[in-house]
Amino acid sequence: MISGKGKKCHYYSMSKKVYLRDGRAPIPQKESISKLMSANKDRGTKPEISLRRALWKNGIRGYRLNLKNLPGKPDLSFPSRKLAVFVNGCFWHRCPYCKLSLPKSNTDFWENKFKKNVARDKRKINDLKMIGWDTIAIWECEIKSDMNTCLEKIRKAIDENGK
Repeated sequence: MISGKGKKCHYYSMSKKVYLRDGRAPIPQKESISKLMSANKDRGTKPEISLRRALWKNGIRGYRLNLKNLPGKPDLSFPSRKLAVFVNGCFWHRCPYCKLSLPKSNTDFWENKFKKNVARDKRKINDLKMIGWDTIAIWECEIKSDMNTCLEKIRKAIDENGK
């Protein structure tokens, strides 16, 4: 056990890889679940990269990635237009279109986690609005099913914020 910044961390080993545990999530019952969850990223995800490529191809430029000086560090920001774009994963942010079910194990943990994620998303949007920024949330399923609509939504917001 080690400690840092007021938190106690536990090491445990599944097969060859050593995992550092910070105590926020329950210990997974299967190694495959642990591998899957540890592979999740908070930025540079496939939907985010797909959207950025499409923006670039369609001549929509001038965005910055994960600006640290903005509340919530939006995935894409257009500083000159005061526009923040969040690319939300359907599972983690509880997509209103997909209506995904909860994981079957540790349901109390997951329900609480998802509620916190949704509350944090709302708080980030409110914080940005308080400083005069507009926000757009683009869902992973929207990017996969209809990229043109996503591009049009962003283009329209850029045009509106340019006036």
